[in-house]
Amino acid sequence: MKKTFFTKDPSFYRSFFKLMTVIALQNLVAYSVNMLDNIMLGSYSQNALSGAATVNQIYFIVNQIALAIGNALIAISSQYWGSHQTKPIRKVTKAALLFSLAIAAGIIALCIRIPNTLIGLFTTSPDIIREGTVYLHIIQWTFLFFMISNLLLAMLRSVETVKIAFLISVISLLVNGGINYILIFGRFGAPEMGIRGAAIGTFAARILELGIVLFYVWKKDTKVKLFDEKFRDGILGKGSGTVWKTFFKVCIPILTSGLLWAVSLPMQTAILGHLSADAIAANSVSSTFFQYLKVIVIAISGASAVVIGKDIGSNDEEKVRCNGRTLSVLYLAIGLLLGTVLFLLRSPLLSMYRLTPQATLYADHFMIIMSVIMVGMSYQMPVGVGIIQGGGDTKFSMYLNLISVWCIVMPLSFLAAFYWKLPVELVVIAVQSDQIFKCLPIFLRFKSYKWIHNLTAID
Repeated sequence: MKKTFFTKDPSFYRSFFKLMTVIALQNLVAYSVNMLDNIMLGSYSQNALSGAATVNQIYFIVNQIALAIGNALIAISSQYWGSHQTKPIRKVTKAALLFSLAIAAGIIALCIRIPNTLIGLFTTSPDIIREGTVYLHIIQWTFLFFMISNLLLAMLRSVETVKIAFLISVISLLVNGGINYILIFGRFGAPEMGIRGAAIGTFAARILELGIVLFYVWKKDTKVKLFDEKFRDGILGKGSGTVWKTFFKVCIPILTSGLLWAVSLPMQTAILGHLSADAIAANSVSSTFFQYLKVIVIAISGASAVVIGKDIGSNDEEKVRCNGRTLSVLYLAIGLLLGTVLFLLRSPLLSMYRLTPQATLYADHFMIIMSVIMVGMSYQMPVGVGIIQGGGDTKFSMYLNLISVWCIVMPLSFLAAFYWKLPVELVVIAVQSDQIFKCLPIFLRFKSYKWIHNLTAID
């Protein structure tokens, strides 16, 4: 018998909304860093903008790998936090760090050895490849800094320490923006460096981010105390097998799921890129507003993974179920709110752009479609990633992404655009359709409660 459908514990709501708010602000600032880079480079040179955008396709893959490893760490560590154990958190964090370092080293080696080949995967323009190579030559080293910083911030998030991540994002925005302005355009007597200046700005910001988080983890953190023992303790030698087995059992499905989704995005962009010029412009405008609201959904997912993992670690399954039900209803309410906001603000937002009448009409239609998509995404992503994956059931999301994206969305989108030659609105619906139809299998999996997996096997 269920005690209550919704949780009545005030501390649960305080913890969830605090985490959600700070993570949303952090993600919003981080997204603004990329927007600032694009605006500055776009006002300097089209080839510079295209070169950086092309290299950012490589960074996007690195980002997805880093997020997947971080999410795996959160799924495990938050359960130990719920059971008031920090020694296993130190062990699994060190294992995740070594894994991240190995992947970063491999990616950097590829960037050094075959930069033109990598950039050539995304463009055939010699001018863009040349600009991209200049950018990649500096940016490639930031992949290592980012993966370490992201992992340490994930460790802190798993024990409900999140304000430092927001502070780091704000500092990064100011430093990156300031250096970009000075070096891209040659202000205050500095040399005009163009795309190389943008790369140096990002490099400096990443170094500063890593320095701040290392200092915080080493000197200020009183929860995990990562550096209170030798780095190799617990992950090398006798007894380390359980640590690595637990980590890879959780990490590999999450990493596979993330990469399956990440690789599909350029293909979906390419499908939309074959539409008319008006449709491409309209999609670019509507996607910008959609992405800003998506930041909130991603924050909800991140906060949910922490609170659900913590609940599972406390070994109170009824509490896990009750809090899960509460969250799932909150997701729907937030999704309806976000969808309504996007729908009502579409005309004022579009008035800021100078588009052709046809592009404006397309953008209006796309934003109506995105308003509905937002409701579905606000339910399926937090339940799938926050509750189910955060609860330790990592294989379900992997299989769901494999089937939904590669067996349904990609073929359907290709047929809609090139074979059936449907109206552009229907092509957009086909590309985004998984945000709606994934709701049913995710709801059924959630209702089964088979996603509750206790991962606390490390001593």
